[in-house]
Amino acid sequence: MQALLRSAEGVQTGLLCGIDRVQPMGEHSPRPISQPIPKLILASNSPRRRELLAAAGYRFEVHPPNPQAESDQPLPGETPEQLVARLALQKAADVAPRFTDGLIVACDTVVECDGQILGKPRDANDARKMLQMLSGREHRVLSGLCVWPIGGTRPDVRVAVTRLRMDRLSQEQLEEYIASGQWAGKAGAFGYQDRLGWIHVIDGSESNVVGL
Repeated sequence: MQALLRSAEGVQTGLLCGIDRVQPMGEHSPRPISQPIPKLILASNSPRRRELLAAAGYRFEVHPPNPQAESDQPLPGETPEQLVARLALQKAADVAPRFTDGLIVACDTVVECDGQILGKPRDANDARKMLQMLSGREHRVLSGLCVWPIGGTRPDVRVAVTRLRMDRLSQEQLEEYIASGQWAGKAGAFGYQDRLGWIHVIDGSESNVVGL
């Protein structure tokens, strides 16, 4: 089985050599029997990751990990890079025993600002605190990506980092976004895909900010 791409800078650059893509009608090319198409398994419950893979043209199945594998709490002394790498591998390892073949893709994303790691907010008050911290400041979004060929080579885990800047939010902007509920389930309490106008990528992958 061929290995992963050169980097985890987003699925738009390609996830894996040999994964079957959705072909436009009339452009199907038969594959040799000696090169079976691996089953792509997304170990995530995130609608944004499903959308990214689908938009990139991949066929895949969704099999989320168990809730205990989803914890985003860092271990003592763990860096943000180490955290997302460990959690991506942890999610893939949770799903792997359910299958005898296929290719598992798992990911974890956090926001880091001045050394403080921000995962998904617990509630609206937690989301408000996160956004107040990020308001008017630069921060990083980090995603760990694990690609695991079942029964094949060892898992390949990589980390992508994107630098962003958030405009200084007015109280009206902050409360409007909190009231929208769009912060729910998103690291750092914001979604770049929401086209907010006050989040700007300085360096790195946009799809990484969305979650893959």
